[in-house]
Amino acid sequence: MSGLDAILLHLKTWVWGIPLLSLLLGAGIYLTFTLRGVQFRYLGYAFSQVFQRQKKDSKGDISPFDALMTSLAGAIGTGTIVGVATAVTVGGFGAIFWMWITALFGMATKYAESLLAVRYREVDSRGEMMGGPMQYMEKGLGWKKAAMIFAFFGAVAAIGTGNLVQVNAIGEAMGNLFSLGTWATGVIFCVFTGIITLGGVRVIGRVAGFLVPIMAVLYLCGGGFVLLSHWDKIGDAFMLIFQGAFTPQAALGGTMGGALLLVIREGVSRSVFSNEAGLGISSICAGAAKTDNPGRQAMITMTGALISTLIICTLTGLVLAVTGVVSNEAGMGGASLAFAAFESTASGLGVVVSIGLILFAFSTLLAWAYYGEKCAEYLFGVRAIIPYRIVYALLVIPGAALELSTVWYIADIFNGLMAIPNLLALIFLKPVLVKETNTFLEVVKKEQEVRVG
Repeated sequence: MSGLDAILLHLKTWVWGIPLLSLLLGAGIYLTFTLRGVQFRYLGYAFSQVFQRQKKDSKGDISPFDALMTSLAGAIGTGTIVGVATAVTVGGFGAIFWMWITALFGMATKYAESLLAVRYREVDSRGEMMGGPMQYMEKGLGWKKAAMIFAFFGAVAAIGTGNLVQVNAIGEAMGNLFSLGTWATGVIFCVFTGIITLGGVRVIGRVAGFLVPIMAVLYLCGGGFVLLSHWDKIGDAFMLIFQGAFTPQAALGGTMGGALLLVIREGVSRSVFSNEAGLGISSICAGAAKTDNPGRQAMITMTGALISTLIICTLTGLVLAVTGVVSNEAGMGGASLAFAAFESTASGLGVVVSIGLILFAFSTLLAWAYYGEKCAEYLFGVRAIIPYRIVYALLVIPGAALELSTVWYIADIFNGLMAIPNLLALIFLKPVLVKETNTFLEVVKKEQEVRVG
């Protein structure tokens, strides 16, 4: 391990210590009880709203569907493939259990973030919506300094999490698929990124609305084929997950307590990386959605945590378990491990991972470009948008060639730093969340009465 990696690993371990893990899980549990399990009671209704026609009095920049797809584009990314493979390699299969727990409670967190983003959004000088943690910290709580700190972390995290991590995975996948060099990959995707991001959120939303459904179906079909081919091992795979969640292998840490903490940390951090619940950053996209009520868009957005973590991440984890590649391919990690798992089932099936990873990562690259520019706009005004887009696109080139461990450490550090002020804001804005939720649930009740009548 290089000196830089050692420093970054130390910082990551410190940031993702017990306090942040407790805050992430604690906030999700607190919001779940405060909002009376809204993510469970209204899950069916939430999914039904994804494809509903917009109300006549809806305001915003993009459709609710495109907003959800952009949010999913930002969340699904490499976290559902590379992130899961990394979590399993470092923390064992038990990490997947803690991903599930974090995601279930994280749905309430994601609901709260999105509701507040729409509730406190404003229109900028270009006529576009601005909604997200910066707005609800400043306008809802008067936390101007905290909002600026979040915006700084968000602008930097967009470069680490949304750019460098994603294009690094794209470079590996392009190498597996086309034997293309990382620098060449960087140049190609730099051009694509620049062209699309210059079109703003409307173009990004349309691209995400096209790519996300295709890539999700492709990956689910490929993973489903692997599981059907190893159907007799699926039960054992779940046993690995449940046993590893509470009795991790001693090799994972110096003591059983240390090993358990490592498993939980990997599960929680990778869950957050795969669905962004707690980071607050994806609520910026919700803030741009055309909607008549904050609660409606919040319900639509919270479904993203279920899709990205509880469905797609679980699929990746089960594929790794039933194929046995984790123990058979010692020293392998990231996209290569997932590729080997698919390829071991049927020759050529690894292409699904490579294509899926390229589409996942590129759509994430685009979504986070929008998140980052909104953070930069909050700090420096609209004049910062074009320079940020240019820098963001240019950084795609070296990002494809960076060492994977370095990139992931940077991403994890800034994700953790971004989550702290956001989670505290959600907790302090409890009265607003409860009031807005109750108001919207009355609307839902009336809609259901009209249908029945």
